[in-house]
Amino acid sequence: MKEACGVVGVVAPGRDVAHGCYDGLYALQHRGQESAGMAASDGRQITVVKDNGLVSHVFTENTLQALKGSLAIGHTRYSTSGSANWTAAQPAFRSAGPAGFALAHNGNLTNTHELADAAGLDSRSLLSDSDLLAELIGRVVEAGATLPEALHDVLRRAEGAFSLVVAEADAIYAVRDPYGFRPLCLGRLGPAEAPAGWVVASETPALDVMGATFVREVAPGEMVTLRAAGADSTRLLEPAAGPQRLCIFEFVYFARPDAYLLDHQVHSTRRRMGSLLAATAPVAADLVIGVPDSGIPAAEGYAQASGTPFGQGLVKNRYIGRTFITPDQDQRAAGVRRKLNPLRDTIAGQRLVVVDDSVVRGTTTRALVRMLRDAGAREVHLRISSPPFGWPCHYGIDTPTRDELLATRFDLAGMCAFVGADSLAFLSLEDLRRAVGVAEGCCDACLTGNYPAPVPVTVGASRGRW
Repeated sequence: MKEACGVVGVVAPGRDVAHGCYDGLYALQHRGQESAGMAASDGRQITVVKDNGLVSHVFTENTLQALKGSLAIGHTRYSTSGSANWTAAQPAFRSAGPAGFALAHNGNLTNTHELADAAGLDSRSLLSDSDLLAELIGRVVEAGATLPEALHDVLRRAEGAFSLVVAEADAIYAVRDPYGFRPLCLGRLGPAEAPAGWVVASETPALDVMGATFVREVAPGEMVTLRAAGADSTRLLEPAAGPQRLCIFEFVYFARPDAYLLDHQVHSTRRRMGSLLAATAPVAADLVIGVPDSGIPAAEGYAQASGTPFGQGLVKNRYIGRTFITPDQDQRAAGVRRKLNPLRDTIAGQRLVVVDDSVVRGTTTRALVRMLRDAGAREVHLRISSPPFGWPCHYGIDTPTRDELLATRFDLAGMCAFVGADSLAFLSLEDLRRAVGVAEGCCDACLTGNYPAPVPVTVGASRGRW
């Protein structure tokens, strides 16, 4: 399973903003480690730099110095559709319009083939959903429309998840899909009475590192326009009925713990997940440890609620990418050993409660349990701060088939035996919603099969909207 991307955009009149955009991308590195890119404008032309690799590998000081201009957008990528090679790195650029435009996308469309067929395109030749959107928008611009008009024309026909930042020579347009599946927030540079610029980003920590003040989240269906003169808002698309549907796994795993989503800090919600899990799945143990990084706040909450001591049992190699979003399944299992190493003196002879954020395929969890037993753990009791995955996501997390999901192959006892734990328990959906603090404000289709927006294939019984 893998998450899509991170996006950032900044406008600051009279300043070269490439370094600030770099900082924002660096803060969003956890959202995608496959490639990174930036498009900067000096008001006359757009320059794009992108490549495979981490943000720090793609951009050097010389590169950033060459990206002149007071307007820039950036992107960190992990593919959920299309190619993983360099050509699919973003931002995507099209020469349509006076200076062309660049587009960066977080999400996943569910009607890619229909959109491509209607435009006479071979969907097999497309690099990604983002490439398709750029191509369709470019065609409308070439036919005489403005870029905002083209965005409305194309995006009103798009289904699925998309948080976009689109740049032309003198403006950035930030758009969120009508359901609000993927996060997007607005920030201000300088004081409210005299703003020095504006920033949009996938998560609030990107605003923090760029020196921006959080203003609000971009609303579902909204388009925020950033120019030298200021920021304006318009309803580009009609919001979906009911509450927005931000992915609930942003709280469980994807977002940084210092991020704020729906007015809740992620770290606090993860601690509450652990506390609720301790109440429903207690076990006699000597030590509670968390799986770095997102499992640690939940482990702290579990330990506090249960009265079992909390300890550091695993050391993380900070220079290894997230195994959850490693492209190849064999690499995932090997990535556990590269990424985590047990503290043997802490673990040996102990009955452990090991708190992790999720179990998807089960292979990395099995490797983790084996590692802890090899380090001398007497018992390993797994506690998972989310419910079992039972359905594929079509909105930006890569769980392509139900056959890959451990919970569709085994019951609870079978899952426990597969991963090799002494016991296994999951947080209930009701308690997860309670921990997040938003009863109906999140998409949980991967846990329930209730898809709020159309999906491309029938994935099971007739639940949700097909």
